[in-house]
Amino acid sequence: MASVWWPCLILALLSGLAASGFPRSPFQLLGKRSLPEGVADGIEVYSTKINSKVTSRFAHNVVTTRAVNRADTAKEVSFDVELPKTAFITNFTLTIDGVTYPGNVKEKEAAKKQYEKAVSQGKTAGLVKASGRKLEKFTVSVNVAAGSKVTFELTYEELLKRRKGKYEMYLKVQPKQLVKHFEIDVDIFEPQGISMLDAEASFITNDLLGSALTKSFSGKKGHVSFKPSLDQQRTCPTCTDSLLNGDFTITYDVNRESPGNVQIVNGYFVHFFAPQGLPVVPKNVAFVIDISGSMAGRKLEQTKEALLRILEDMKEEDYLNFILFSGDVSTWKEHLVQATPENLQEARTFVKSMEDKGMTNINDGLLRGISMLNKAREEHRVPERSTAIVIMLTDGDANVGESRPEKIQENVRNAIGGKFPLYNLGFGNNLNYNFLENMALENHGFARRIYEDSDADLQLQGFYEEVANPLLTGVEMEYPENAILGLTQNTYQHFYDGSEIVVAGRLVGEDVNSFKADVKGHGATNDLTFTEEVDMKEMEKALQERDYIFGNYIERLWAYLTIEQLLEKRKNAHGEEKENLTAQALDLSLKYHFVTPLTSMVVTKPEDNEDERAIADKPGEDAEDSLPLGRASPAPTGLPHLHLQAGHLWTGPSLSPQNSPDKCTGASTPVSPAMSYLMDGDPHFIIQVPEKDDAICFNIDEAPGTVLRLIQDPVTGLTVNGQIIGDKRGSPDSKTRKTYFGKLGIANAQMDFQVEVTTEKITLWNRAVPSTFSWLDTVTVTQDGLSMMINRKKNMVVSFGDGVTFVVVLHQVWKKHPVHRDFLGFYVVDSHRMSAQTHGLLGQFFQPFDFKVSDIRPGSDPTKPDATLVVKNHQLTVTRGSQKDYRKDANIGTKVVCWFVHNNGEGLIDGVHTDYIVPNLF
Repeated sequence: MASVWWPCLILALLSGLAASGFPRSPFQLLGKRSLPEGVADGIEVYSTKINSKVTSRFAHNVVTTRAVNRADTAKEVSFDVELPKTAFITNFTLTIDGVTYPGNVKEKEAAKKQYEKAVSQGKTAGLVKASGRKLEKFTVSVNVAAGSKVTFELTYEELLKRRKGKYEMYLKVQPKQLVKHFEIDVDIFEPQGISMLDAEASFITNDLLGSALTKSFSGKKGHVSFKPSLDQQRTCPTCTDSLLNGDFTITYDVNRESPGNVQIVNGYFVHFFAPQGLPVVPKNVAFVIDISGSMAGRKLEQTKEALLRILEDMKEEDYLNFILFSGDVSTWKEHLVQATPENLQEARTFVKSMEDKGMTNINDGLLRGISMLNKAREEHRVPERSTAIVIMLTDGDANVGESRPEKIQENVRNAIGGKFPLYNLGFGNNLNYNFLENMALENHGFARRIYEDSDADLQLQGFYEEVANPLLTGVEMEYPENAILGLTQNTYQHFYDGSEIVVAGRLVGEDVNSFKADVKGHGATNDLTFTEEVDMKEMEKALQERDYIFGNYIERLWAYLTIEQLLEKRKNAHGEEKENLTAQALDLSLKYHFVTPLTSMVVTKPEDNEDERAIADKPGEDAEDSLPLGRASPAPTGLPHLHLQAGHLWTGPSLSPQNSPDKCTGASTPVSPAMSYLMDGDPHFIIQVPEKDDAICFNIDEAPGTVLRLIQDPVTGLTVNGQIIGDKRGSPDSKTRKTYFGKLGIANAQMDFQVEVTTEKITLWNRAVPSTFSWLDTVTVTQDGLSMMINRKKNMVVSFGDGVTFVVVLHQVWKKHPVHRDFLGFYVVDSHRMSAQTHGLLGQFFQPFDFKVSDIRPGSDPTKPDATLVVKNHQLTVTRGSQKDYRKDANIGTKVVCWFVHNNGEGLIDGVHTDYIVPNLF
């Protein structure tokens, strides 16, 4: 399985422009001792926070940095983050003095055309791709006016893969200067329960680490916090240099009481499979080793060191051979031999004697190894229940014999015939890595680049340890027929000890009472079948604990896996098949706003200069060097001047309002345990009371243009008002007229925030400074206790601190519809921080109230009985009906059965409905 590297972060904020037009070295800028503490060349980085939420191995990470220009002239500030290669950027925003500039994801060619147009006008800064050993770099620079503040916020997501028995989160910490508020905060939620959790830092002593680090886990939840004070960041008591320079690593694993675990949320499922305690399947290994002249010296010595350690780990049931290739091919033995102590001793002697020589004949070396494995099986030289593996190591391209990559791939594919995997290890950079990767992928293996560092031998040994202990072969994951759509890869040649197989898919219908998954595989001694059954009620109960979890994480996990696998298949596809795979991957990348090799993230500068843009791409494995694509002259003083280096993807999470993001973290906020409140449709008001497993609803019938007060809290300063709109053509008769909410105003007087939401756009005022967003955006904005997330064409989530979260749902209709028009729905997801003085058409119900239903009897409509409702000392006649809750799906909605209160809610609401009419939105 691929190694796991998780939020890998290098943060360097640079200021000033060198004569060449590029930022000067961070070491030049940050080494000045005469500057005030924490200020480098006039720029103070006063806050850096990495907030990570992991739910069922799926990580949602937000990196936020805040800086202020203390100088008396404009300065350039850069934000650098190094990310795992397997991560997808999902969001980026830049906020300057309260005005936010979001990123957006577009198809790569369309984004490129925009970028080239801007470059031709000399208005856009450069784009650089950079791809390192395990990381990719993302950089944004902005010109900040004197006295101005800037906030950078980057969000990215990744599925953590299990490797050698644990999940590893690796953060590279390097702020380069003292930071007043520096924090790493990681929350982990695993429904299986957490079995171990640890954290360590390479750059700080255990004594200091102990006082700055807290870590804990209990049941399903784990937490790690690293919050060093200014004094703890110093390299010495009187120094102004930071010792935060190195690796911060978190490792954890989960309980495995059963071999697998299936989770289902909102119509999507994920199946984790990692059985324990099975005997290891004997393996037959052909080591195909490049000993050409380019391997001379340190490379060959490190290869020998790694092979000697690998021989120490061979089990006596295993079989092996070494195939060496240069200009020709030689072998240690004529056929595979058992790993007996005597044979292993002889193998060590052979490895030590290997010498470099000649050219590079990859084709013949691989075919000899494959042939040896095939013959061993045909001639019954190896155990019947054993598995074969080819491991090739090379540092260059084929240059003798068959040297055409496509022909070598064809020869190897035909020789293996799908019977066993090929693993290709590429040593260094002077090779065609894409060729090695494609050849491995089409033969059920993978490729790994071995970097020419001092630990290259450990990299080789580490790879071998991942595949050293196969527990199952021929693994097939089976699910209910006709119940699954969009299934990710569900057959695997091997399951290795310490790893994990992950399969995800969509359910055909959400009304699934139970779900069964079967896993079949061949073990060391017999064939095995593992069955997992899911009780949906138990699943719902377990997931009620996920009080800090972000959005529809299983849906996003499914999309992530699907895109990853489509892109892998695409590498070896041709013609129509490649076009179909490309179209599918592109569609999902755009829908979920991932920056993949098919998409780019476009950051647009202020509205008065639409042509100023920058683009972030996701670098390929071969993009090892920086590749500047263009450079523009600096922007005028005071205007955002952007340039992006090395990209990823970006998107705001597709969100279920029941689990809406909390502040900038993307965490979910718990629904009020007593009730939930929503307004949608004509407009329908629904008060759901889970304790009674029932709901009360009422309509408000008023003329278009009327503004109604929905929520008002004099203590927190929060108000929400909504303006009614009518159909394009409506009857003058109020009984048949359709009305909706077309505009909402959300304000917080204490925080000086106002948000106006219409069906066309969202405008945020922060201390009277406006930022405007489109419903085509997917963006997260965080400012001083406010979090606002827009999910493209779906919904918008607004959170004020911890405990107040609203969701606005966008309902779109056919633009040419003769009658209907777009409208908005409003949902209160969390209100527990609002005061007891809260009022309004919805707000008055935030405090507990009781009601009693009795005397259920036939009504005027035989399908809708009447009843007597006693509430707020009033006795009302109510009618059983239903309304729609559109939180999960703005098109279809979920039916909510409720008791309908007639006459504009009279008797249920305090006073009469006209008491709630106000003159304007704010």
